[in-house]
Amino acid sequence: MKFTELTEEEYEKFWETHPLKTFLSAKEIGHLRKNNGWDLKYVGVKKDDSLMAATMLVSIKRKFGKKEFYSPRGYLLDFNDTKLVNYFTEELKKYIRKNNGYVLRIDPYVIYKQRDIDGNIVENGIDNSFIVNNLYELGFKKVPTKNMEQVGWMFSLNLDGKSEKEILNEMKPNTRNTIRKASKIGITIRELDYNELDKFQDIMIQTGERKNFSVRKLSYYQNMYKLLHDKNQIKYVITELDLNNYLNKLKEDRKNRVDELAKLNDAKYNDGKKKSLNNEILSFDKRIKETNDIKKSTGKDKIILSGSMFIMIQPEVIYLSSGNYEEYLHFNSQYLIQWDMIKYGIENKFKKHNFYGIPADINTHPKDYGIYEFKRGFNGYVEELIGEFELPISKEYYILKLIHKIRK
Repeated sequence: MKFTELTEEEYEKFWETHPLKTFLSAKEIGHLRKNNGWDLKYVGVKKDDSLMAATMLVSIKRKFGKKEFYSPRGYLLDFNDTKLVNYFTEELKKYIRKNNGYVLRIDPYVIYKQRDIDGNIVENGIDNSFIVNNLYELGFKKVPTKNMEQVGWMFSLNLDGKSEKEILNEMKPNTRNTIRKASKIGITIRELDYNELDKFQDIMIQTGERKNFSVRKLSYYQNMYKLLHDKNQIKYVITELDLNNYLNKLKEDRKNRVDELAKLNDAKYNDGKKKSLNNEILSFDKRIKETNDIKKSTGKDKIILSGSMFIMIQPEVIYLSSGNYEEYLHFNSQYLIQWDMIKYGIENKFKKHNFYGIPADINTHPKDYGIYEFKRGFNGYVEELIGEFELPISKEYYILKLIHKIRK
Protein backbone atom coordinates (compact mmCIF):
# COMPACT_ATOMS: atom_id res chain seq x y z
CA MET A 1 0.00 0.00 0.00
CA LYS A 2 1.13 3.52 -0.76
CA PHE A 3 -0.10 6.82 0.72
CA THR A 4 -0.25 9.58 -1.87
CA GLU A 5 -1.72 12.95 -2.76
CA LEU A 6 -4.50 12.72 -5.36
CA THR A 7 -5.68 14.95 -8.15
CA GLU A 8 -9.18 16.32 -7.83
CA GLU A 9 -10.20 14.16 -10.78
CA GLU A 10 -8.92 11.00 -9.06
CA TYR A 11 -10.74 11.88 -5.88
CA GLU A 12 -14.02 12.74 -7.59
CA LYS A 13 -14.03 9.52 -9.59
CA PHE A 14 -13.51 7.51 -6.39
CA TRP A 15 -16.09 9.57 -4.45
CA GLU A 16 -18.72 9.21 -7.16
CA THR A 17 -19.11 5.45 -6.66
CA HIS A 18 -18.24 5.14 -2.97
CA PRO A 19 -21.02 3.91 -0.61
CA LEU A 20 -20.06 6.48 2.07
CA LYS A 21 -20.24 9.51 -0.21
CA THR A 22 -22.38 12.45 0.80
CA PHE A 23 -22.58 16.09 -0.22
CA LEU A 24 -20.24 17.20 2.59
CA SER A 25 -17.41 15.15 1.08
CA ALA A 26 -18.07 16.45 -2.44
CA LYS A 27 -15.36 18.52 -4.12
CA GLU A 28 -17.79 21.45 -4.38
CA ILE A 29 -17.92 21.70 -0.59
CA GLY A 30 -14.13 21.67 -0.60
CA HIS A 31 -14.21 24.62 -3.00
CA LEU A 32 -16.65 26.41 -0.68
CA ARG A 33 -14.22 25.90 2.20
CA LYS A 34 -11.39 27.16 0.01
CA ASN A 35 -13.36 30.33 -0.74
CA ASN A 36 -13.60 30.83 3.03
CA GLY A 37 -9.85 30.64 3.62
CA TRP A 38 -9.21 26.91 4.01
CA ASP A 39 -6.51 25.03 2.10
CA LEU A 40 -7.75 22.05 0.10
CA LYS A 41 -5.98 18.77 -0.63
CA TYR A 42 -6.97 15.24 -1.59
CA VAL A 43 -5.06 12.22 -0.31
CA GLY A 44 -5.51 8.48 -0.52
CA VAL A 45 -4.06 5.00 -0.47
CA LYS A 46 -3.24 3.05 -3.61
CA LYS A 47 -2.42 -0.61 -4.05
CA ASP A 48 -1.12 -1.67 -7.46
CA ASP A 49 -2.39 1.64 -8.91
CA SER A 50 -5.87 0.91 -7.58
CA LEU A 51 -7.34 3.48 -5.19
CA MET A 52 -8.45 1.85 -1.93
CA ALA A 53 -9.04 4.86 0.29
CA ALA A 54 -9.39 8.62 -0.10
CA THR A 55 -10.38 11.73 1.72
CA MET A 56 -10.82 15.41 1.09
CA LEU A 57 -8.57 17.22 3.54
CA VAL A 58 -9.10 20.89 4.39
CA SER A 59 -6.90 22.88 6.74
CA ILE A 60 -6.74 26.34 8.28
CA LYS A 61 -4.27 28.18 10.53
CA ARG A 62 -5.17 28.56 14.17
CA LYS A 63 -3.08 29.90 17.09
CA PHE A 64 0.72 29.59 17.18
CA GLY A 65 0.65 29.20 13.40
CA LYS A 66 -0.48 25.60 13.75
CA LYS A 67 -3.09 24.14 11.40
CA GLU A 68 -6.34 22.38 12.08
CA PHE A 69 -7.03 19.59 9.57
CA TYR A 70 -10.53 18.34 8.85
CA SER A 71 -11.76 15.46 6.72
CA PRO A 72 -15.44 16.29 6.01
CA ARG A 73 -17.43 13.07 6.42
CA GLY A 74 -14.16 11.19 5.89
CA TYR A 75 -12.68 8.75 5.42
CA LEU A 76 -13.92 7.11 2.23
CA LEU A 77 -12.83 3.52 2.74
CA ASP A 78 -14.02 0.19 4.12
CA PHE A 79 -13.99 0.71 7.90
CA ASN A 80 -14.23 -3.07 8.34
CA ASP A 81 -10.69 -3.27 6.96
CA THR A 82 -8.85 -2.27 10.13
CA LYS A 83 -5.46 -2.77 8.49
CA LEU A 84 -6.35 -0.17 5.85
CA VAL A 85 -7.90 2.22 8.41
CA ASN A 86 -4.82 1.98 10.62
CA TYR A 87 -2.37 2.46 7.76
CA PHE A 88 -4.28 5.44 6.37
CA THR A 89 -4.48 7.06 9.81
CA GLU A 90 -0.78 6.62 10.55
CA GLU A 91 0.17 8.06 7.17
CA LEU A 92 -2.21 10.97 7.66
CA LYS A 93 -0.56 11.72 11.01
CA LYS A 94 2.83 11.93 9.28
CA TYR A 95 1.41 14.07 6.48
CA ILE A 96 -0.32 16.48 8.86
CA ARG A 97 2.69 16.72 11.17
CA LYS A 98 4.86 17.49 8.14
CA ASN A 99 2.40 20.23 7.14
CA ASN A 100 2.43 21.93 10.56
CA GLY A 101 -0.88 20.47 11.77
CA TYR A 102 -1.88 19.93 15.39
CA VAL A 103 -5.15 17.99 15.01
CA LEU A 104 -7.18 15.89 12.57
CA ARG A 105 -10.96 15.91 12.79
CA ILE A 106 -13.12 13.27 11.13
CA ASP A 107 -16.86 12.58 11.21
CA PRO A 108 -17.43 9.48 9.04
CA TYR A 109 -20.78 8.92 7.33
CA VAL A 110 -21.09 5.60 9.15
CA ILE A 111 -24.06 4.33 11.17
CA TYR A 112 -23.25 3.55 14.80
CA LYS A 113 -26.18 1.40 15.92
CA GLN A 114 -29.27 0.72 13.83
CA ARG A 115 -32.42 2.31 15.27
CA ASP A 116 -36.13 2.20 14.49
CA ILE A 117 -38.64 5.02 14.02
CA ASP A 118 -38.80 5.58 17.79
CA GLY A 119 -35.03 5.75 18.20
CA ASN A 120 -34.79 2.34 19.83
CA ILE A 121 -31.84 0.11 18.95
CA VAL A 122 -32.88 -2.65 16.53
CA GLU A 123 -32.19 -6.09 17.94
CA ASN A 124 -29.55 -7.90 15.83
CA GLY A 125 -29.29 -4.78 13.65
CA ILE A 126 -26.21 -2.89 12.47
CA ASP A 127 -23.68 -2.34 15.26
CA ASN A 128 -20.44 -0.61 14.35
CA SER A 129 -19.08 -0.34 17.89
CA PHE A 130 -15.90 -2.07 16.73
CA ILE A 131 -15.21 0.81 14.32
CA VAL A 132 -15.48 3.30 17.18
CA ASN A 133 -13.28 1.13 19.39
CA ASN A 134 -10.65 0.93 16.66
CA LEU A 135 -10.62 4.73 16.36
CA TYR A 136 -10.06 4.96 20.11
CA GLU A 137 -7.16 2.54 19.83
CA LEU A 138 -5.66 4.75 17.14
CA GLY A 139 -5.71 7.69 19.55
CA PHE A 140 -8.88 9.46 18.43
CA LYS A 141 -10.93 11.30 21.04
CA LYS A 142 -14.72 11.56 20.82
CA VAL A 143 -16.10 15.07 20.38
CA PRO A 144 -19.20 15.74 22.56
CA THR A 145 -22.40 15.79 20.52
CA LYS A 146 -23.10 19.44 21.36
CA ASN A 147 -19.70 20.46 19.93
CA MET A 148 -19.90 18.54 16.63
CA GLU A 149 -19.78 20.55 13.42
CA GLN A 150 -22.14 18.25 11.51
CA VAL A 151 -25.31 16.47 12.56
CA GLY A 152 -24.88 13.14 14.35
CA TRP A 153 -28.52 12.05 14.41
CA MET A 154 -30.79 12.05 11.36
CA PHE A 155 -34.24 10.86 10.33
CA SER A 156 -34.61 9.15 6.95
CA LEU A 157 -37.28 7.61 4.77
CA ASN A 158 -36.55 4.66 2.49
CA LEU A 159 -37.67 5.34 -1.10
CA ASP A 160 -36.02 2.36 -2.76
CA GLY A 161 -38.62 0.43 -4.76
CA LYS A 162 -41.50 2.38 -3.20
CA SER A 163 -44.40 4.03 -5.03
CA GLU A 164 -46.00 7.36 -4.15
CA LYS A 165 -49.12 5.52 -3.01
CA GLU A 166 -47.14 3.24 -0.70
CA ILE A 167 -45.25 6.14 0.87
CA LEU A 168 -48.43 8.15 1.37
CA ASN A 169 -50.31 5.23 2.89
CA GLU A 170 -47.47 4.51 5.32
CA MET A 171 -47.43 8.06 6.71
CA LYS A 172 -49.08 8.90 10.01
CA PRO A 173 -52.76 9.74 9.35
CA ASN A 174 -52.39 13.31 10.64
CA THR A 175 -49.43 13.97 8.30
CA ARG A 176 -51.26 12.50 5.32
CA ASN A 177 -54.38 14.60 6.06
CA THR A 178 -52.31 17.77 6.55
CA ILE A 179 -50.67 17.29 3.14
CA ARG A 180 -54.07 16.86 1.50
CA LYS A 181 -55.52 19.95 3.22
CA ALA A 182 -52.52 22.11 2.29
CA SER A 183 -52.81 20.99 -1.31
CA LYS A 184 -56.57 21.53 -1.36
CA ILE A 185 -56.42 25.20 -0.34
CA GLY A 186 -54.23 26.00 -3.34
CA ILE A 187 -50.72 26.36 -1.87
CA THR A 188 -48.18 26.16 -4.68
CA ILE A 189 -44.47 25.26 -4.64
CA ARG A 190 -41.91 27.13 -6.71
CA GLU A 191 -38.16 26.78 -7.13
CA LEU A 192 -36.16 29.98 -6.68
CA ASP A 193 -33.52 31.09 -9.15
CA TYR A 194 -30.20 32.69 -8.20
CA ASN A 195 -31.53 36.26 -8.18
CA GLU A 196 -34.31 35.34 -5.75
CA LEU A 197 -32.19 33.73 -3.01
CA ASP A 198 -32.66 36.79 -0.81
CA LYS A 199 -36.27 35.62 -0.42
CA PHE A 200 -35.04 32.36 1.10
CA GLN A 201 -32.58 34.12 3.37
CA ASP A 202 -35.29 36.46 4.63
CA ILE A 203 -37.38 33.44 5.65
CA MET A 204 -34.35 32.00 7.45
CA ILE A 205 -33.64 35.29 9.25
CA GLN A 206 -37.23 35.50 10.49
CA THR A 207 -37.12 31.89 11.64
CA GLY A 208 -33.69 32.30 13.26
CA GLU A 209 -34.87 35.27 15.29
CA ARG A 210 -37.89 33.32 16.46
CA LYS A 211 -36.04 30.10 17.30
CA ASN A 212 -32.76 31.66 18.42
CA PHE A 213 -30.33 30.18 15.89
CA SER A 214 -27.73 31.91 13.72
CA VAL A 215 -28.38 32.23 9.99
CA ARG A 216 -25.81 31.99 7.21
CA LYS A 217 -25.05 34.97 5.02
CA LEU A 218 -26.71 35.32 1.64
CA SER A 219 -23.34 34.63 0.01
CA TYR A 220 -23.39 31.08 1.42
CA TYR A 221 -26.67 30.26 -0.30
CA GLN A 222 -25.47 31.94 -3.48
CA ASN A 223 -22.18 30.03 -3.48
CA MET A 224 -23.96 26.73 -2.90
CA TYR A 225 -26.27 27.54 -5.80
CA LYS A 226 -23.37 28.35 -8.13
CA LEU A 227 -21.50 25.19 -7.15
CA LEU A 228 -24.37 22.71 -7.41
CA HIS A 229 -27.26 24.07 -9.45
CA ASP A 230 -25.91 23.39 -12.93
CA LYS A 231 -25.51 19.72 -11.91
CA ASN A 232 -29.12 19.69 -10.67
CA GLN A 233 -27.90 18.93 -7.15
CA ILE A 234 -29.56 21.75 -5.21
CA LYS A 235 -33.01 23.29 -4.92
CA TYR A 236 -34.30 26.28 -3.00
CA VAL A 237 -38.08 26.03 -2.94
CA ILE A 238 -40.77 28.24 -1.47
CA THR A 239 -44.48 27.84 -0.89
CA GLU A 240 -46.84 30.56 -2.03
CA LEU A 241 -50.53 31.29 -1.64
CA ASP A 242 -52.59 33.34 -4.10
CA LEU A 243 -54.89 35.18 -1.69
CA ASN A 244 -57.55 36.02 -4.29
CA ASN A 245 -57.85 32.39 -5.39
CA TYR A 246 -57.89 31.29 -1.75
CA LEU A 247 -60.63 33.80 -0.91
CA ASN A 248 -62.75 32.68 -3.85
CA LYS A 249 -62.42 29.08 -2.77
CA LEU A 250 -63.32 29.91 0.84
CA LYS A 251 -66.39 31.83 -0.29
CA GLU A 252 -67.45 29.05 -2.65
CA ASP A 253 -67.06 26.41 0.07
CA ARG A 254 -68.96 28.63 2.51
CA LYS A 255 -71.82 29.05 0.02
CA ASN A 256 -72.00 25.28 -0.46
CA ARG A 257 -72.37 24.79 3.30
CA VAL A 258 -75.06 27.51 3.50
CA ASP A 259 -76.96 25.87 0.62
CA GLU A 260 -76.64 22.48 2.27
CA LEU A 261 -77.92 23.90 5.56
CA ALA A 262 -80.91 25.50 3.84
CA LYS A 263 -81.98 22.14 2.42
CA LEU A 264 -82.29 20.53 5.86
CA ASN A 265 -85.76 20.43 7.40
CA ASP A 266 -86.48 20.99 11.10
CA ALA A 267 -86.57 17.28 11.95
CA LYS A 268 -84.79 16.39 15.19
CA TYR A 269 -82.41 13.98 13.43
CA ASN A 270 -80.96 16.92 11.48
CA ASP A 271 -79.86 18.82 14.62
CA GLY A 272 -76.37 17.29 14.63
CA LYS A 273 -75.86 17.98 10.94
CA LYS A 274 -77.06 21.58 11.35
CA LYS A 275 -74.68 22.19 14.23
CA SER A 276 -71.76 20.81 12.23
CA LEU A 277 -72.60 22.95 9.20
CA ASN A 278 -73.00 26.09 11.31
CA ASN A 279 -69.59 25.47 12.86
CA GLU A 280 -68.06 25.06 9.40
CA ILE A 281 -69.67 28.30 8.23
CA LEU A 282 -68.26 30.14 11.26
CA SER A 283 -64.84 28.65 10.48
CA PHE A 284 -65.06 29.89 6.88
CA ASP A 285 -66.08 33.34 8.14
CA LYS A 286 -63.01 33.42 10.37
CA ARG A 287 -60.65 32.35 7.58
CA ILE A 288 -62.18 34.83 5.13
CA LYS A 289 -61.62 37.65 7.64
CA GLU A 290 -58.03 36.48 8.33
CA THR A 291 -57.27 36.37 4.61
CA ASN A 292 -58.68 39.85 4.02
CA ASP A 293 -56.61 41.10 6.96
CA ILE A 294 -53.47 39.58 5.40
CA LYS A 295 -54.25 41.28 2.08
CA LYS A 296 -54.75 44.59 3.84
CA SER A 297 -51.64 44.39 6.04
CA THR A 298 -49.27 43.15 3.30
CA GLY A 299 -50.77 44.93 0.32
CA LYS A 300 -50.12 41.77 -1.66
CA ASP A 301 -52.26 39.36 -3.64
CA LYS A 302 -49.71 36.55 -3.29
CA ILE A 303 -47.67 35.73 -0.19
CA ILE A 304 -44.69 33.51 0.57
CA LEU A 305 -45.34 31.08 3.43
CA SER A 306 -42.14 29.09 3.87
CA GLY A 307 -38.96 27.91 2.18
CA SER A 308 -36.57 24.95 2.16
CA MET A 309 -33.16 24.03 0.83
CA PHE A 310 -32.48 20.54 -0.55
CA ILE A 311 -29.31 18.81 -1.74
CA MET A 312 -29.86 16.01 -4.26
CA ILE A 313 -26.80 13.79 -4.61
CA GLN A 314 -27.37 10.09 -5.17
CA PRO A 315 -28.39 8.05 -3.31
CA GLU A 316 -30.25 10.58 -1.15
CA VAL A 317 -32.27 13.77 -1.20
CA ILE A 318 -31.22 15.80 1.85
CA TYR A 319 -33.55 18.31 3.51
CA LEU A 320 -30.78 20.65 4.66
CA SER A 321 -32.54 23.70 6.07
CA SER A 322 -35.87 25.47 6.13
CA GLY A 323 -37.87 28.28 7.65
CA ASN A 324 -41.40 29.61 7.98
CA TYR A 325 -43.04 32.96 8.50
CA GLU A 326 -44.61 32.68 11.94
CA GLU A 327 -47.89 34.33 10.97
CA TYR A 328 -48.43 31.66 8.27
CA LEU A 329 -47.47 28.57 10.25
CA HIS A 330 -51.10 27.46 10.42
CA PHE A 331 -51.06 26.76 6.67
CA ASN A 332 -48.64 23.83 7.33
CA SER A 333 -46.96 24.38 3.98
CA GLN A 334 -43.74 22.61 4.99
CA TYR A 335 -45.65 19.32 4.83
CA LEU A 336 -46.42 20.01 1.19
CA ILE A 337 -42.75 20.80 0.43
CA GLN A 338 -41.61 17.50 1.93
CA TRP A 339 -44.20 15.52 0.00
CA ASP A 340 -43.25 17.28 -3.25
CA MET A 341 -39.56 16.42 -2.74
CA ILE A 342 -40.35 12.85 -1.73
CA LYS A 343 -42.17 12.47 -5.03
CA TYR A 344 -39.17 14.02 -6.77
CA GLY A 345 -36.93 11.43 -5.11
CA ILE A 346 -39.14 8.54 -6.21
CA GLU A 347 -39.35 9.84 -9.78
CA ASN A 348 -35.58 10.29 -10.02
CA LYS A 349 -34.67 6.92 -8.47
CA PHE A 350 -33.19 8.18 -5.20
CA LYS A 351 -32.98 5.52 -2.51
CA LYS A 352 -33.56 7.74 0.48
CA HIS A 353 -35.22 10.98 1.55
CA ASN A 354 -33.04 12.26 4.37
CA PHE A 355 -34.88 14.67 6.66
CA TYR A 356 -31.44 15.29 8.19
CA GLY A 357 -30.82 16.53 11.71
CA ILE A 358 -32.83 15.63 14.78
CA PRO A 359 -31.89 16.02 18.45
CA ALA A 360 -29.63 13.32 19.90
CA ASP A 361 -31.22 10.52 21.95
CA ILE A 362 -34.72 11.49 20.86
CA ASN A 363 -36.29 8.68 22.92
CA THR A 364 -35.45 10.79 26.00
CA HIS A 365 -37.60 13.68 24.65
CA PRO A 366 -34.85 16.32 24.50
CA LYS A 367 -35.22 19.99 23.63
CA ASP A 368 -36.54 20.53 20.08
CA TYR A 369 -38.31 17.15 20.18
CA GLY A 370 -40.95 18.72 17.93
CA ILE A 371 -38.48 18.71 15.01
CA TYR A 372 -38.33 14.93 15.27
CA GLU A 373 -42.11 14.61 15.65
CA PHE A 374 -42.68 16.56 12.42
CA LYS A 375 -40.29 14.30 10.50
CA ARG A 376 -41.55 11.13 12.22
CA GLY A 377 -45.00 11.76 10.78
CA PHE A 378 -43.72 10.85 7.32
CA ASN A 379 -42.64 7.42 8.62
CA GLY A 380 -39.04 6.26 8.39
CA TYR A 381 -36.25 5.52 10.85
CA VAL A 382 -33.70 7.21 13.07
CA GLU A 383 -30.05 7.13 11.99
CA GLU A 384 -27.30 7.57 14.56
CA LEU A 385 -23.86 8.19 13.09
CA ILE A 386 -20.67 7.25 14.94
CA GLY A 387 -19.97 10.94 15.52
CA GLU A 388 -17.00 13.28 15.33
CA PHE A 389 -13.48 12.42 16.48
CA GLU A 390 -10.28 14.35 17.00
CA LEU A 391 -6.80 12.92 16.64
CA PRO A 392 -4.09 14.93 18.46
CA ILE A 393 -1.04 15.38 16.21
CA SER A 394 1.20 17.62 18.34
CA LYS A 395 1.47 18.95 21.89
CA GLU A 396 -0.18 22.22 20.81
CA TYR A 397 -3.44 20.26 20.64
CA TYR A 398 -3.67 20.09 24.42
CA ILE A 399 -2.68 23.74 24.87
CA LEU A 400 -5.28 24.92 22.36
CA LYS A 401 -7.97 22.72 23.95
CA LEU A 402 -7.16 24.28 27.34
CA ILE A 403 -7.35 27.81 25.92
CA HIS A 404 -10.69 26.99 24.30
CA LYS A 405 -12.02 25.53 27.56
CA ILE A 406 -10.96 28.59 29.57
CA ARG A 407 -12.56 30.95 27.06
CA LYS A 408 -15.78 28.93 27.06
